[in-house]
Amino acid sequence: MRGPHNIWRLVVTGATLERTGAMGVVLDAMDAPRPLRILARTLGWPFKWLGYKGDVNMPPAPRALTALGPAYIKFGQVLSTRPDVVGDELAVQMRVLQDKLPPFPIAVAKETVAQELGLPAEQVFSEFSEPVAAASIAQVHQAKIAGTDEIVAVKVLRPRIEKAFRKDIDAFYLAAKMIELLSPASRRLRPMEVITHFEGVVLGELDLRLESSAASEFAANTGDDAGFTLPAVKWDLSARRVMTLGWADGVPLGDNDAIDAAGHDRAVLAARVLELFLQHALRDGFFHADMHQGNLKVASNGDIIAYDFGIMGHIDEYTRRVYAEILFGFIRRDYKRVAEVHFEAGYVPADRDVEEFARALRAVGEPIFGMDATHISMGRLLNYLFDVTERFGMETRTELILLQRTMVVVEGVARSLDPHMNIWQVARPVVEEYIKGSIGPLAVARDLSKTAQVLARFGPRLPSLVEAALIKQSEQPPTYEPSKTRSRSLWFVAGGIVSVLAFIGVQALLS
Repeated sequence: MRGPHNIWRLVVTGATLERTGAMGVVLDAMDAPRPLRILARTLGWPFKWLGYKGDVNMPPAPRALTALGPAYIKFGQVLSTRPDVVGDELAVQMRVLQDKLPPFPIAVAKETVAQELGLPAEQVFSEFSEPVAAASIAQVHQAKIAGTDEIVAVKVLRPRIEKAFRKDIDAFYLAAKMIELLSPASRRLRPMEVITHFEGVVLGELDLRLESSAASEFAANTGDDAGFTLPAVKWDLSARRVMTLGWADGVPLGDNDAIDAAGHDRAVLAARVLELFLQHALRDGFFHADMHQGNLKVASNGDIIAYDFGIMGHIDEYTRRVYAEILFGFIRRDYKRVAEVHFEAGYVPADRDVEEFARALRAVGEPIFGMDATHISMGRLLNYLFDVTERFGMETRTELILLQRTMVVVEGVARSLDPHMNIWQVARPVVEEYIKGSIGPLAVARDLSKTAQVLARFGPRLPSLVEAALIKQSEQPPTYEPSKTRSRSLWFVAGGIVSVLAFIGVQALLS
């Protein structure tokens, strides 16, 4: 679908940004160079009359994105996770996008249910309400499963939403290419990768089977977490365009008056929200990346309920260890170690001075630790840290930006519940526990066990694999000498045997 029509879509986009007053806001937030500003104005100002007016009661950027439609609203939400691209102020504006659109008719929703589940909606659900929430991609109905008293939430994709998103994503790719071409400095921010990340998020949300899978995996990881529950996925009532979950019945986490009236301790809830996020991010490497108050409730027994699993974050085990060491280093105010971790992970170019970097980190940390405990902000620390690493040539890492952004949101949720909360006191036990489990002697033994297990599995094939690699790397066809070949093979076989023995020994040690 990438073609000339995308240029027209960008013209309408520019015209809408101009008409709503968002063009200057966006260009300033991105610190756009002169050539890019000229192009943007050229695409926008002459055609201003073609732009959509939008809701005049909204700030310029959310007003423009809401007027442009579902794909732009979702793009704004994703950009709210990238303050490195749009700046802190605009990221906050994007974050308040309500993501509410006029609902589509209930008859269309029932028709989708029938098509996806293979039965008329009336046979599947004895009750099916009008939409209780309508967002950019889907809307939610409360329903009762036929023949039971079980209340569920039924999420249904908007009609033809896939085609609409595909069309706009193609236009986004064109815009990213133009930005990279006209602004070489922007390449550090990787505009094409931002769009690719956005496309991945959207494609995941346009197939509700993937969201159901994410919810199921999240539930499996967190099943033993005290004070935390998730609505169960109804797999037999879910498909690509329909997702059915248990109904999350509770008090919205953003309603402090209702929480107090229900007798819940807000200080306990605040600490639990932060602890849960850190546990999920560090222990599992799979976390809810949209943990604002609108996606959280408090059950009658005090459990925190999370829902809406469209945006989930994933970080590999190595990155989790790096992140934990960075946090732990700041908690202990060991700036030299924090600097070393950045260099060891390759986040900062090796030609930079580690001592100078450590001093820059001290300039970030000390003023924050000098504050009263109630004003210590992990989010502020992470934002300052990003500024420092940018000066030292650290490239953007999408998975860390999403993690940091979620940390800021979670901290905001916790502070809204308990303004006097000491973020570091709550975070320290969780981080320390992870450090002990992932970097201590038992962790080393587990790593050796995994390595030995892999080597043991490939042990019989090691001679042929290594010899094939040597042949491939050799400039000249090798001259084989049977005695040397047999000798080399024996060494590799011996290595495989040693790997098996090591694996057995480490397993015995762990048990």
